[in-house]
Amino acid sequence: MKDQQRNTLLYILGILLLFPALLINLGLLTFIDDEGIRSLVALEMKLSGNYITPTLHGAFYYNKPPLYNWILLLYFNLLGQINEFTVRIPTIVSLCGFALTVFYSFRKHLGSYLAAVTAFALITCGRILFWDSMLGLIDITFSWVIFLLFLSVYEQFQQRNWLLLFVLSYFFAAIGFMLKGLPAVVFQGFTLLAYFIYQKEFRRLFSWQHVVGGLVFVLIVGSYYAVYVQYNGLDTVFQTLFSESAKRTAVQFGWWKTFLHLFTFPLEMLYHFVPWSLLMVYLLRKESWQIIRQNSFLAFCALCFMVNILVYWSSVEVYPRYLLMFCPLLFGILVYMHDHFSAQPNWTSRLVNGFMVLFCVVLIIGSIAPFFLPQTQSTPQLYLKSGVLLLAALALNGLYWQWKPQRLLIVALVLLVGRIGFNWFVLPDRNANDYGDLCRKSSIEIGKRFRDQDLYVYGETPMQWTNSIYLTIARGKIIPIQKENFDTSALYIVDPAMHYGVVDSIAELKVRHDQRNFIIGKLKVQR
Repeated sequence: MKDQQRNTLLYILGILLLFPALLINLGLLTFIDDEGIRSLVALEMKLSGNYITPTLHGAFYYNKPPLYNWILLLYFNLLGQINEFTVRIPTIVSLCGFALTVFYSFRKHLGSYLAAVTAFALITCGRILFWDSMLGLIDITFSWVIFLLFLSVYEQFQQRNWLLLFVLSYFFAAIGFMLKGLPAVVFQGFTLLAYFIYQKEFRRLFSWQHVVGGLVFVLIVGSYYAVYVQYNGLDTVFQTLFSESAKRTAVQFGWWKTFLHLFTFPLEMLYHFVPWSLLMVYLLRKESWQIIRQNSFLAFCALCFMVNILVYWSSVEVYPRYLLMFCPLLFGILVYMHDHFSAQPNWTSRLVNGFMVLFCVVLIIGSIAPFFLPQTQSTPQLYLKSGVLLLAALALNGLYWQWKPQRLLIVALVLLVGRIGFNWFVLPDRNANDYGDLCRKSSIEIGKRFRDQDLYVYGETPMQWTNSIYLTIARGKIIPIQKENFDTSALYIVDPAMHYGVVDSIAELKVRHDQRNFIIGKLKVQR
């Protein structure tokens, strides 16, 4: 079988594996807090009929613009229900769209095979495959938009189409802003400035085409806030958006923690994006940088990565999901380096192959483990599922040794099979032992029990968003925060640690953090 036929077969197999890998038990685990926030804002828009000013428990929410909430609402309406699956399916759609964009954009620069490997590397890096692809958060969608921003700068620059470059890049910056606020502006500014200086076209930044592009951004973002101001003032909005961007830097954490973070950040990110981050060993070869500079697309990817990663490298509190737009930039370079250096024996390619063999062997061990682990003995069709995993692991290991040019793509398939096993065996056990599941059940029970009664959050009670979203779904009503003019006939959710003895308790609500209970009841006295 020729390499092209082998590649096609592996592409088809990879696409087929994507469905069970990304969808099995997608809606099983309880919402985490950030998912609760995104979902609750969208649900309160639906319940209030106000799609312009986001709210949480009826109070204005300023931390993020509303575009992702509108996207969630679209899926709520399309799928006809609001639950964990419908909140997380937009992540899967965005991830697949992101990967397709990577494939089609990299194909003309690196060829179909390396483009496909880069696309599958995006999906199968540890952070995405075993965490972010299972959550209903903004970050994958936002990263896809920012990656499109990067591409629009490069592709239109190569064609010297300055007007389209600025219009497209500012369009994507505006969409990014409507998703997550100021970070989109930072990406746009740093990318344009760095690449135009690198290409000795700095003067183009002062052209009329740039002005037109900026007006596109102002038109999109300004149109929304022109409507928003009819409902609420803008002072707090922009102050909050700025503080959200600045709070993770030395401004909040101080210079010493920021200094330490400069050393810990690379190691932490190396861990989160295995196995593909392990290919960075190729960058230790001095000729790698010469190879990158000789390819204009790889040079752009490297420049874009290095300039924009500095924002996060200098920020103390950074979650790996904030960096997903950089994955294709880095993985594309690393995959190209592997293709170049693995053609002849050398210490870097041998080391990388050793890492990849390890992952293949781990899949074999992992597929056998459910036969013996006590946590998996109650899994339905245990032997059938483990048997399927074992056969897939053995087959892929065989292909790994037989089809050497396709090894990276085979490793991606190994990881997808590993995710299927994770879905079958790890997620049910995790859910069964997760206190969050008890909080979910408690919230749904309380919401249904008091569905027809007025219910408020009392004073400064720190509601946990997991509880909030399930309570609101079960009641089908917004649960407002009440700090004055209390209705003594209504029920209140109270944190007894903050407001002891305020209500006569008639029910308890389990909350995840600290694994304790809030209480629900009527006020003891008029307040």
